[in-house]
Amino acid sequence: MAKETRASRRGRRSAGPAGEAMIYKRKWPAAVFLVPAFLFMIIFLYYPFFRNIVDSFFNIRILGGPTGKFIGFENYLKIVPGLETTDPNMMTALGNTLLLMLCTIVFQVGIALLLALMVDSIRRGAQVFRTLFFFPIVVSATALGLMFNLLLMSRGPINQIIERLGGEAIIFKEEYTFLTMAIPVIWQYVGFYFVILVTGLNNISEDIKEAAAIDGAIGLKRIWYIPLPLLRNVLITCLTLSITGALKVFDMPWVMFPPNFSEAYLTGTYMYYQTFNVGNVGGVFYGGADYPFHQTGLSLGRCYTFGMLAAKHAMGQL
Repeated sequence: MAKETRASRRGRRSAGPAGEAMIYKRKWPAAVFLVPAFLFMIIFLYYPFFRNIVDSFFNIRILGGPTGKFIGFENYLKIVPGLETTDPNMMTALGNTLLLMLCTIVFQVGIALLLALMVDSIRRGAQVFRTLFFFPIVVSATALGLMFNLLLMSRGPINQIIERLGGEAIIFKEEYTFLTMAIPVIWQYVGFYFVILVTGLNNISEDIKEAAAIDGAIGLKRIWYIPLPLLRNVLITCLTLSITGALKVFDMPWVMFPPNFSEAYLTGTYMYYQTFNVGNVGGVFYGGADYPFHQTGLSLGRCYTFGMLAAKHAMGQL
């Protein structure tokens, strides 16, 4: 009887969150899974990161070739505005990237939140809207870029409609360069954040909504005091992902605009152009001043987002 009592006590101690945490006392199973992943990150993330910091002080013209002439901080001076050495194309790329980042925060997450609140309020057909809004994510960004090229060309469908209505054809890429680039990028990922936000709204208890309705919280007042505060962590995750996503936009603008179209440069496209079209491996962006900062922002954003989600999962809050 005493033996059963001790066994039952051990069972009770191992049950629940505290008991689940006991599995982490064995270090070697965790090491078996963590060491290969850590080695992968060292080889493909940290080594290139620090290698590019070193290469930024040299003039390298051949990708994978020998280290060129030591030029000190010359590459870094190209990102300081107002100097003779400042690269205007680089400043354009930085400005476009920062503006695109702001647009993704306001419009991608903002429109996704608005759509999620609207879909959450309907009883029938919600799954249809989820599928429709998420569909652009499934399509390749390259294919979407080609599609928008066809829509916005000088004799494309949009200009034909404008001419039939009595207007003049618009050269979108020259007259509205940033909008032509930003709208497809923003449109593609609205559905991604929509699904995340809808999932967060579905996790809100119906009891809370009913209690708020009884207390007189309706309309905008209900949205302000119930979903938005409870979605705070989900919104932070979406904002972090949208910022890091804006930093790595490449494929759609690269397909839509020619390589030497400087007004449409982003940090990713200009980095690629300098490396593979100009042959400036160690200068300006790639291996220069931007790459370490670029990768640091992406790494910190991802670490914060997924670290926060992992911590909440371990604490039983997800």
